[in-house]
Amino acid sequence: MSNLKLVVEVVRAYNLVPTDGQGSTNPFVELHFDGQKLRTTIKENDLDPFWNETFYFNVSDPNDMHNHMLEAHVYSANKSAKPKSYLGKVRIAGTSFFYQSDAVLDYPLEKGGVSSSHARGELGLKVFLTDDPNIKSTIPLPDMAFRKLEEVISKWLSNSGRGVIRSAFYHLFNSKNQLPPSGISREPINYGVNNMKFQFQMPEHFGAYSVSSSQPADFMYKKIDPVLGGYQVVNGQVRGVESPFNMYDLVEPMHFLFVRVVRAHELPSSKLTGSLDPFVEVKLGNYKGVTKHCERTQNPEWNVVFTFSRERMQSSVLEVVVKDKDMLKDDIVGLIRFDLPEIPTRVPPDSPLAPVWYQLGSRKGKKKKGELLLAVWIGTQADEAFPEAWHTDSTGPDDGSGLSTHLRSKVYLSPRLWYLRVNVIEAQDLVVAQKNNVLNLLVKAQIGNQVLRTKSVESQPTKVLWNEELIFVAVEPFDDHLTLSVEDCVSPNKDEILGRIFIPLSTVDQRAGNHFVHPRWYNLQKPGSTDVGDSTKDKFSSKVHLQVCLDGGYHVLDESIHYSSDLRPTAKQLWKPPIGRLELGILSAESITPMKKVNGKGTSDIFCVAKYGQKWIRTRTIVDCLNPKYNEHYSWEVFDPATVLTVGVFDNGRTGEKTCNGYRDTNIGKVRIRISTLETNHAYIHSYPLLALHRSGVKKMGELHLAIRFSCTSMDDMMFLYLRPLLPKMHYVRPLTIAQLDNLRHHAFNIVAGQLGRAEPPLRKEVVEYMTSSDSHLWSMRRSKANFFRLMSVFSGLFTLGKWYREVCTWKNPITTVLVQVLFAMLVCFPGLILPTAFLYMSLICLGNYHSRPTQPPQMDTKLSFADAVHLDELDEEFDTFPTTCDTDLVSMRYDRLRTIAGRVQMVVGDMASQGERIQALLSWRDPGATVIFMGFCIASAFMLYTVPFRLLIISSGLYFMRHPMFRRKLPSAPLNFFKRLPTMADDML
Repeated sequence: MSNLKLVVEVVRAYNLVPTDGQGSTNPFVELHFDGQKLRTTIKENDLDPFWNETFYFNVSDPNDMHNHMLEAHVYSANKSAKPKSYLGKVRIAGTSFFYQSDAVLDYPLEKGGVSSSHARGELGLKVFLTDDPNIKSTIPLPDMAFRKLEEVISKWLSNSGRGVIRSAFYHLFNSKNQLPPSGISREPINYGVNNMKFQFQMPEHFGAYSVSSSQPADFMYKKIDPVLGGYQVVNGQVRGVESPFNMYDLVEPMHFLFVRVVRAHELPSSKLTGSLDPFVEVKLGNYKGVTKHCERTQNPEWNVVFTFSRERMQSSVLEVVVKDKDMLKDDIVGLIRFDLPEIPTRVPPDSPLAPVWYQLGSRKGKKKKGELLLAVWIGTQADEAFPEAWHTDSTGPDDGSGLSTHLRSKVYLSPRLWYLRVNVIEAQDLVVAQKNNVLNLLVKAQIGNQVLRTKSVESQPTKVLWNEELIFVAVEPFDDHLTLSVEDCVSPNKDEILGRIFIPLSTVDQRAGNHFVHPRWYNLQKPGSTDVGDSTKDKFSSKVHLQVCLDGGYHVLDESIHYSSDLRPTAKQLWKPPIGRLELGILSAESITPMKKVNGKGTSDIFCVAKYGQKWIRTRTIVDCLNPKYNEHYSWEVFDPATVLTVGVFDNGRTGEKTCNGYRDTNIGKVRIRISTLETNHAYIHSYPLLALHRSGVKKMGELHLAIRFSCTSMDDMMFLYLRPLLPKMHYVRPLTIAQLDNLRHHAFNIVAGQLGRAEPPLRKEVVEYMTSSDSHLWSMRRSKANFFRLMSVFSGLFTLGKWYREVCTWKNPITTVLVQVLFAMLVCFPGLILPTAFLYMSLICLGNYHSRPTQPPQMDTKLSFADAVHLDELDEEFDTFPTTCDTDLVSMRYDRLRTIAGRVQMVVGDMASQGERIQALLSWRDPGATVIFMGFCIASAFMLYTVPFRLLIISSGLYFMRHPMFRRKLPSAPLNFFKRLPTMADDML
């Protein structure tokens, strides 16, 4: 059978014909090809719909494409008796299909026949062929006979009450990246603001850890079987031998030619100038590396290492040329040649190769004056000289700009952060211009860019009491100082400083637990003083009572809590031993989208960044390559499995054109992997798609090949961690408020980004922001929809259980109801079996789900993120700056939309409050008649509970609720009518 697939992406449509009499339509597209028929979702009330849905057709005979035709029919779904209206069609001949095309073409819609009405508008399609064996074809729509069978089975399932079988029936159409038939697809829910419509469509498949995702096959990760560490790896295991588990067994060995240029001795000076500005040029074929030139010396020293990838070697001779820097033309001082077959191979842990003095010669082989100290060998990326070497595939000649340092691989350590607690207790003997006045006093505290103020207190200057705590983020080493000033609020826009104090953070006490820190009296300095520390030389008698400490019992949150990579407290004495080791092999990237143009050609200069704990790593930058190979190996100690490794891919901005804000690294995509989802001592080697959300929608930017392994040192310690609190003890003993955590997280992120941005080379702020997901708290309509449906997915089990209970109570299936009644009576008579039966049933569920467990770490899901069906206006709002830069009309429309959503949330919250207030009204005599009735009911119930056996009461109540429908009335029950008549506090609201 042919692996050839026809990929059809239905992108959009323009200017469709309205069909509902109100100037709108409900369009969808049916695709026909080679006897297969597929259909998109319905876009309600939209003349210019966006679908962005991808379908895959099987090509039965690739040699018979001239006899095949792709037909796209556009219909409008109607709510009237007429099933659908015809809007037009597009026909594309099979001979016009190409391989791997990214072009979206707009085809004009044609009439369907002579009897059909006129057609107008255009349909945007992306059509191409692919032979990727990992892509599965989309399931076609069922024919009419199968639809009749589907209706019969669905009706039987609704009558039988077997929700599990119905779920399995639905899952049949959602598995293996297939779309469900139209008969069981969920209808979209619309909400509107004024005359604009916004879609709120339920995704067809939902589940954060689903085995089979409804994502397009191109958005799924793929297994790869590279040669790692010299061994063939298949399905995470080394084939043929036991796993080597050496230092570089998670990356593919890459061989490089290393050339270490140390120094030169007694070089001949120029005959014309009498001086010499020597530099060295190392050349292998078309690749070369150049050192810096040394001015006016015959004994220069460089100590530089160059590397040449064996894959790019185009010559069998290596030339090391010493040249004299000149304005017009560089003169050759001498050179040395090496034959590549004669160069030795070195593999760590062998000792480094010792440099050797070589006599310079001419191109004709004659010896010349001067010697060069060199070391030449062939090694791998495991060589200790590899990280600091100048890579010819990453760097060009060093022109003195320092660009090469921005392209090398580096390891960064984020600074250690502390929470600084400042409890402002009181102040006394404040000196003011006018005596005996009542002042409006406050204390302003500042560390760097962090400024906090206490509440203002009206008091006499002789003694002022605040007793208020302020919390800051401090960073090691403690070079900053805490500045406190006591101020009088003279007017709303004017504060008069009465005294200030400077406290060096290096003198502040540190604590690792919750022990008491003794407060101290600090002498205030005069307002104009700038001395750090307590100053008493001016005999300024004002004092302030403070309790200041650096609190190391907390973990300072500097990233999103959902993707936290470190949960340890700040104080090192509180750290537990590591439970394992995480190893990451960054293998390569493929099919990266060009991020910039150089000389009219699209290109990218790619580097990767990985973050886990306090350790950040950055790979070398591969210049002008859309399929770079890194094969760099890194490792981290793991202290908690409930942490996340983040790997991001970026385009280096230093190699491109300078923007108005300077150089900026552009994010391409990232991968997140939670450590607890990895099996221990198992290598995961996959190709992960790099998905990015743009203003135009979600897009695949390329693929990243990673090898990951988590090795656990003690399984007992790891299992014990699941029973311990997630955060350090102080977060629960003295918890911080949500507002404090958000404010402190913002300051912590700025400190970390500032520290990493001052490294050499810098890890820029946009990289740190993208890796830590610092903008995840900002408003997004797309995230709101995704979170709503996540919540619906969580409660779907309860909804199914409630539906099953209603069917039992209404005797949909008499046999099931009788069995449930018997089981209910048995459990009530033997209550000791209730909990054992429940726990045994849940254990059987866990055991039954073992074979369907996810065997690979989860990946980013476009369906889960609601990125595949998001409206373009919502994306534009999500990418808008804060504060907004849009025009007034657009902001007004979005504000009205937000008010509509907030109004519905407000109604739900109000309804929930009303139910609670009705319960309170039973006892509060707010409705005297209802309270009297409830009091009589309580007395009668107490008497009945004393006289009637409890088991008999429970059995009779259960049988009453599960009574036959012939004994039921369609009207609501008396208790429900009584509850709904109770008053609420809504009557008192304005």
